[in-house]
Amino acid sequence: MKITATGLALTAGLATFATAALAQELPAPVKARQGQFNILAINLGILGDMARDKAPYDAEAAQMAADTIVAVSMINEAPLFREGTSEMDLNGTRAKAEIWDDWNGFAEKWAGLGSAAAQLQQVAAAGPEELGPALGQLGGACKACHDTFRAPE
Repeated sequence: MKITATGLALTAGLATFATAALAQELPAPVKARQGQFNILAINLGILGDMARDKAPYDAEAAQMAADTIVAVSMINEAPLFREGTSEMDLNGTRAKAEIWDDWNGFAEKWAGLGSAAAQLQQVAAAGPEELGPALGQLGGACKACHDTFRAPE
């Protein structure tokens, strides 16, 4: 079978269209919660790179990243986690149905993220020596939630 450039381009275009169509099917609350987790990931990356000497330590940038993480941790999760938006209900999300079976447990994990974020915020500008342990606590809070409430890729 000979694959032509036109056939390859058509296949790539259809795949792109299908991917975009799937992404558009996600309800706004799911898109919003995915956006908040992307914001967390970007700011954790900034701080993680500083803590691992992959980027020069910058106290102002570290503080801004930590402040952003705290702000995201203060978001009321209830509107973003509506029933019927688990990975069992929709493609494109990794939120496990266990969230709705144990909302109080999920809320407790989210509060744990907020506590760890607040501790990170207090030391972010103090230097890279302080940053690493605080990031470790925040990572532990993330993992505690992911282990129970996030489906694997």
